Amino acid sequence: MTDLAGGDAELIRASLQEPERFAALFDRHAPAIHQYVARRLGRDAADDVTAETFLTAFRIRARFDPARAGVRPWLYGIAAKQIGRHRRQEVQALKLLARTGHDPVADSWTDSADDRVAAEAAARPLAGALARLSAGDRHVLLLFAWADFSYQEIAEALGIPVGTVRSRLNRARRKLRTQAGAAGGPLVEARIHEGDPA
Repeated sequence: MTDLAGGDAELIRASLQEPERFAALFDRHAPAIHQYVARRLGRDAADDVTAETFLTAFRIRARFDPARAGVRPWLYGIAAKQIGRHRRQEVQALKLLARTGHDPVADSWTDSADDRVAAEAAARPLAGALARLSAGDRHVLLLFAWADFSYQEIAEALGIPVGTVRSRLNRARRKLRTQAGAAGGPLVEARIHEGDPA
């Protein structure tokens, strides 16, 4: 997804004179960021982290450079920094999921009891493997798999070179294959963007 017609960058620029215009940016992007954060940290933290993300974005909006990155990677980069602050909670949640196999976020999209049991069985080893990844590898992998970012968007969001994105994604996939086996399949074999080699 790119910045929507109507120009997200233009909204940021206009909000410098008319701060209330920033609300449209929130309306466009907050649901996706909230969902991404909820998958990383759980629903309890998602509201706070999403609010912190947009509060920070509003405060630093004058520094946004539309030539450097799109609004979406910029917002996810801010969210990634907020998630980093909540990293301990994320690792604890992944370890709990690894022990119990219960993913409260998955409940909302797992319809039947049979599907839920299968999802919980697969979630345990995957959550344990995700918890053992470095924060940098986990950020790259989950932006790629859950936020559907291209390598370039991940690089812009995290402020790292595309080559680093490629190596972190490769390393994370390799570790998931080793540690989570078949349970890591959806993340290990995540879609490949056009022009992004596996």
